[in-house]
Amino acid sequence: MERAFYQFALKYRGKLEQDEYSRFADMMFLDHSFPKTSSDFQELSLYIEEKAHPVLTASTFDRMWQEYEAG
Repeated sequence: MERAFYQFALKYRGKLEQDEYSRFADMMFLDHSFPKTSSDFQELSLYIEEKAHPVLTASTFDRMWQEYEAG
């Protein structure tokens, strides 16, 4: 079973010195409506563009997604 993007991104949470990935991961964790079980780029991208908190930027998501796909 493929690991969901949410599970992948959680590894960036909780840094003492925040960066764009850790801010994204922390806000994603706090967003109760984030599609936590999804590994579908279109579903996640659409959510981020239309419904997510401003910290959850599409540009950060795209960079994180590339790392997620690389495995």
